[in-house]
Amino acid sequence: MLRYEGKIRIPSGCAISGIMNKKGQPFPGDDIIKSIALMHDRSNGLGGGFAAYGIYPEYKDLYAIHMFYDHEGAKADVEMFLNQHFKIELSERIPTRKVSSIKNPPIIWRYFAFPRGDKLAEAGLDESEYVVRCVMRINSDFEGAFVVSSGKNMGAFKAVGYPEDVGDFYMLDTYRAYIWTAHGRFPTNTPGWWGGAHPFTLLDWSVVHNGEISSYDANRRWLEMFGYKCTLQTDTEAITYMFDLLIRRHRLPLEIALTAMAAPLWDEIERMEPEQQELMISIRAVYGSALINGPFSIILGCKNGIIALNDRIKLRPLTAATKGDFVFIASEESAIRTVCPRPDAVWTPMGGEPVIALLEGVEDI
Repeated sequence: MLRYEGKIRIPSGCAISGIMNKKGQPFPGDDIIKSIALMHDRSNGLGGGFAAYGIYPEYKDLYAIHMFYDHEGAKADVEMFLNQHFKIELSERIPTRKVSSIKNPPIIWRYFAFPRGDKLAEAGLDESEYVVRCVMRINSDFEGAFVVSSGKNMGAFKAVGYPEDVGDFYMLDTYRAYIWTAHGRFPTNTPGWWGGAHPFTLLDWSVVHNGEISSYDANRRWLEMFGYKCTLQTDTEAITYMFDLLIRRHRLPLEIALTAMAAPLWDEIERMEPEQQELMISIRAVYGSALINGPFSIILGCKNGIIALNDRIKLRPLTAATKGDFVFIASEESAIRTVCPRPDAVWTPMGGEPVIALLEGVEDI
């Protein structure tokens, strides 16, 4: 099958994996690289990436803005914008090592920054919304520049390449995080390019995704009504913004947001008890444009935990496991057992049934 890669479309690919320590204890990136590498045949060398939480404890109160630049001119333009809107504590190149299979990298930079108080007051926004608008502005208005991630005490690392090579390139074995997620393959229906690899992020949200969202255009148009700009033309970007809209801006409980995105089928709703039925009908009526159609399995990462979800009829695989304080999620059970040979529990979630793992002491996402 692999000899046909690049010649025919193989929509069932992609590998996703996630590991979390519920006590918030950081651990090296070796295991997440080993887990995603086991699913090498699901990848194709055109995209790989990781999200990591807790990696910048010395700058935990600052936004860690990871950037790709195509050229120095784009970098100069964006840095002028950033200096106008943020107080930058540190600006530096993200460390990498030479990996023969990772070619033609962009300029890879990071900034540890906080919104300027005068600009926040002038805009009349809270700092999260202010950062979101700055991210949208950079991605849409600055040619040759792309915000890779923009959360506090976290970062995304991605490239064109197999994920195990991407992890080596970014020296992820030198980082320690309490949550790691990973992805292999390139975004659906778009060319393989550095900015288009998973994960897709906004603030401290990150999403890795296996599948294809047939509702992308409807989801995108709805998001754009609220000021989001889907400049990357990929369904996973829309999923990331959907979580931000429903949970951060609309303040929906996590369970309601997940129900809106993977809503029960109408024949299921008809068999529910009246009170539950009324709630489901209301969610589908109000948030119909948030419904994700098509095959998908996703892992959402954020500062407080990870959530895994797949479509209602389970067209994409997903397995979860626990071992002591650790939670594991992956496309294949073997990707879990390669780093945790004897888990305490292993299960395959039902379609539309979320796996929610939060840090100890945290009650909501």
